[in-house]
Amino acid sequence: MRRVEMLASGPVTRQASGRLVVETRGQGFTEITAEIAGFVREAGLRHGLLTVFCRHTSASLTIQENADPDVRTDLMTALDRLAPRDVPYVHGIELSDAFTYC
Repeated sequence: MRRVEMLASGPVTRQASGRLVVETRGQGFTEITAEIAGFVREAGLRHGLLTVFCRHTSASLTIQENADPDVRTDLMTALDRLAPRDVPYVHGIELSDAFTYC
């Protein structure tokens, strides 16, 4: 039997939503912590739940600490091994503007 522990309860007294547009150049990692923290601060929120959602299929979100810059290098190396950049993937060949349909 699983037990669920209630961490907070009560009515939702405040909520906020916003949109962050991030433009990147090629593959890599982009730090957005300051922008997210600024949104929370400007919204006047102190406690609660923050949901960050990425709408595009060719991007993703990851949470990691940035204390050691080698972590980004290691993660990029692992991703390059998992999905090499120089492989002729079928979805890139079938439809040259495939990303416009995301």
